[in-house]
Amino acid sequence: MKIIQTAIPEVILIEPNVFEDPRGFFMETFQEKKYREAGITYQFIQDNHSRSIQGTLRGLHYQIKQPQGKLVRTIVGKVFDVAVDLRRASPTFGKWVGRILSAENKRQLWIPPGFAHGFYTMSGWAEILYKATDFYSPEYERSILWNDPAIGIDWPEETNEKLILSTKDMQSSILAFAEVFE
Repeated sequence: MKIIQTAIPEVILIEPNVFEDPRGFFMETFQEKKYREAGITYQFIQDNHSRSIQGTLRGLHYQIKQPQGKLVRTIVGKVFDVAVDLRRASPTFGKWVGRILSAENKRQLWIPPGFAHGFYTMSGWAEILYKATDFYSPEYERSILWNDPAIGIDWPEETNEKLILSTKDMQSSILAFAEVFE
């Protein structure tokens, strides 16, 4: 597999080895030893599967207690996936990294604990799978407003056209008033 560094060193883009032939393809989506060698040393304890229609924006979500690291991949369609550093003591606090993850490119994005996560569905619909390092705890879930100007995420151009948000995501906090990691 190929490890691709991002502007935030802890966020890693992973390009798995894919073996294709006329029948289809095979790839390892996770192998503990290889991921540990790449610097992902967390234990995964929960897998999640999400399906969204085109124009859906989910996020920017995080858990203030029991923070989750996430290994994200798209198995159907295409999304623009984003991680935002919410660790106040970090030199990249408030900065973001975004990458296109698709069924076609088979890339994965490692988002460590201490980051908010969100994605925008660019294709007719998309399904993402992600491994998490801690259990989902709704009482600790928080979210940052997807278009907070203090963060300045450069979402794909079509994001504002037919944006579909949950009520919770529409009522998210801006970074200046959000609970973050010390």
